[in-house]
Amino acid sequence: MALNFANNNSLSAITTKPSGLSGGALNLISTQTASSSSTISFTSGIDDTYDSYVFKFYNIHPATAQTFFRFNLSIDGGSNYNATKTTTAFVAYHDEADSQFGKALTYHAATDLAQSTDYQNLAFFTGIDNDASLCGTLHLYNPSSTTFVKHFIARMTNMYQESGATYAFDFNYAGYANTQSAINAIIFKMDSGNFDGVIKLYGIS
Repeated sequence: MALNFANNNSLSAITTKPSGLSGGALNLISTQTASSSSTISFTSGIDDTYDSYVFKFYNIHPATAQTFFRFNLSIDGGSNYNATKTTTAFVAYHDEADSQFGKALTYHAATDLAQSTDYQNLAFFTGIDNDASLCGTLHLYNPSSTTFVKHFIARMTNMYQESGATYAFDFNYAGYANTQSAINAIIFKMDSGNFDGVIKLYGIS
């Protein structure tokens, strides 16, 4: 087996990538900005150009307290968002007061799905204070396959607020859309009320 070497001895001096190395680039497809929006949908750009797609969320800020940020998938270009999903969920959290019971790592059965067409939660109870928001990523694998189910992994973090306490939350979701049809659209929304923020769609080459 031939080995590929950079044409310089120092990483800081590398000017040419070895010809055998490729892939891993994030290619920006589109950006959408929510401004008191009820939904943000991506109905183009998810096709067979790339094997996987990444959504990045920047400072999603809900208008309504104690709401859930969610998504759903479509096989018909966004006419219907009702893909059947089976998912798993766990969260870690720690409160600002560093209290004895204000920290944990736990499975979150209330936000997983089992062969359901409901919206999948990505995070919940993001604060509505001016400085509160939600950020994270959603990775969707091989959505154009007509052979396999469509896997996804999401990791989100927010400033969580409930009953006068404020927490750092780490949300972890994974699962699959149980369909052999190509996924070609996705929608994001709060379960109640509007939201602000930026969502970017990337293809991974």
